[in-house]
Amino acid sequence: MSDLAVLENIQLFELQPGKSLDLQINHPISLRLKLPLIGYELGKYIILKYPKGASTSEYNDVLIEGNVLIVRYLMEGNKGECFAFRSSIKSITQYPEKMLFIEYPKKIENRQLRLQQRTSIHLPAVIMLEDSKDNKTTKINGIIGDISAKGCGFTFKTKSVNAKVNKRDIYVCLQSPLDGEVKISARVCNSRNDQGVVSVGIQFIDEKKLVPQLLSQLFIDNSQS
Repeated sequence: MSDLAVLENIQLFELQPGKSLDLQINHPISLRLKLPLIGYELGKYIILKYPKGASTSEYNDVLIEGNVLIVRYLMEGNKGECFAFRSSIKSITQYPEKMLFIEYPKKIENRQLRLQQRTSIHLPAVIMLEDSKDNKTTKINGIIGDISAKGCGFTFKTKSVNAKVNKRDIYVCLQSPLDGEVKISARVCNSRNDQGVVSVGIQFIDEKKLVPQLLSQLFIDNSQS
């Protein structure tokens, strides 16, 4: 692999250990697996955890050295892209636990998932979750890390490694430089917990009223909206 190719992959393969990769295997049978990343060495290999709970013989005909697979993964944050590459299985280790070594990709393809790029920002905010049954309102303090006229990425810390925010309608509350507190109708699209740091993907519902005005006050270009 040339130095240029390695540099291109450095810019693209940015996943941290623990993130999930989706593996598609077509031979000898069609199989999809979601395996956590353990680590990688640039230009050489990527290490994945062997399927949890798999018996000794369950994947013997599929997870074998030399078998070809397609790997996909998502990058959240302001990138909002799906990445994919072709690889093959280098080896399977048994000690200290069962792990899967696959070839480091020669080429990584990516596809933009968002219609509008988000701007990176560090903006304190609150998301409000209302429960009509119990007439209760839950407030979660955190940070908006990226934003556009269509939505934003919100993160907060928790002591629980399992806590997430379910898909539901919410309000995003933040301080406008000119108008004080702004309350925006929104919807949770996705949520993930990474060692107590919860990342929430949010879609704005009230985008034609408050959000463009807010972005203008924050000196963020919203001409694509």
